[in-house]
Amino acid sequence: MWNNPINNKGFTLLEVLAAIFLITIGVLGTLALVQKTIAFTQITSSQFVAAYLLQEGIEIVRNIRDSNFLKIRQEIEGVSWNDGLTGCSGGCEADYNDLTLTSYAGKFLKIDGGFYNYDSGLDTIFKRKITITPDTNVLEVVVEVSWQERGRWHKVMAQENLYKWY
Repeated sequence: MWNNPINNKGFTLLEVLAAIFLITIGVLGTLALVQKTIAFTQITSSQFVAAYLLQEGIEIVRNIRDSNFLKIRQEIEGVSWNDGLTGCSGGCEADYNDLTLTSYAGKFLKIDGGFYNYDSGLDTIFKRKITITPDTNVLEVVVEVSWQERGRWHKVMAQENLYKWY
């Protein structure tokens, strides 16, 4: 039996290197997870805004149609239920406070006081295109919102049929 007079109660170099390696892997994994979470959160936030802009686009068209119904009810001559809505087969743009649609020019929406429009405010990353395919008693409304984020283009679409119910 051989007795070692030196007390070996410390860590060896190999054990220290293994511990540093494991800690480094854990920290890098955590940083990668945080980065992916931040990117996912940004894209998800933009998708929520785009969904609201889609709904707003449909509501703008519905508002124009309903305003036409009110004019018909008031017996204003020469008003049809789809006035102002038949020239958008190639795409249109509209603000939330307009009763008219303008030809699609691919402009970016601006934000001013929490409201999106084309006239004033800070530029955003969003474009909105409203396409209307008219038929005798129905309007097929397709709204497309697109934006570029993190080097990729994203697009969401919604479609709704609006009917001549009056």
